[in-house]
Amino acid sequence: MHMLPYGKETLVILTGYVLGCFTTGYYLVRMRTGQDVRLCGSGSVGATNVARVIGPSGFIVTVLLDFLKGLLAVWMALYLRANPVAIMLTTLAVVMGHLWPAQLHFRGGKGVATSLGALLMYDYFIVMTFVALFAAAFAVLRNFVLAGMLAFAVMPLVLFAIGFPLDSVFGSSALALLILIAHRKNIPEEIHALSEKRLKDGKRVASK
Repeated sequence: MHMLPYGKETLVILTGYVLGCFTTGYYLVRMRTGQDVRLCGSGSVGATNVARVIGPSGFIVTVLLDFLKGLLAVWMALYLRANPVAIMLTTLAVVMGHLWPAQLHFRGGKGVATSLGALLMYDYFIVMTFVALFAAAFAVLRNFVLAGMLAFAVMPLVLFAIGFPLDSVFGSSALALLILIAHRKNIPEEIHALSEKRLKDGKRVASK
């Protein structure tokens, strides 16, 4: 069992949080239009809301840079040879920085791109597991948000079932919880939209 992080490990974790606070969408929209993206659309600094303000290029840049900062935070922890607990806590810290950036009064994005970037550097097999679960869920639900949330929720159970180290299982569980909390308002909306769509499709089929 590893000791709780201290010294170098604490610095790495805090640096991960600071990296997470650089929410690409907020600064990109500020630079391009002078607007506060949190006052537009859904109020999120995530890629989807950025695209509403500055178009598809904003979506691509936001996803890419948010992904890279997650990857960079965990790379830094690995490069400095932090212990496994600290590496996982850095993974959580960079996502928490994105979700709740201190300089933006703790109003950030949804954390999916940053999470996947961090997990890819932490252990690419976890991302492969997520992608497989997402593809299976999307094939059934035909809804990106719900498929993603279901994949995050089920991922720790799959990792546990195939014998992943408990550090990784607990860490992925905590990460999934963060993502689900960040999407707590979207999930009911998406479920309602999916139900409405299927009801309309059912009526259309019945009327033929």
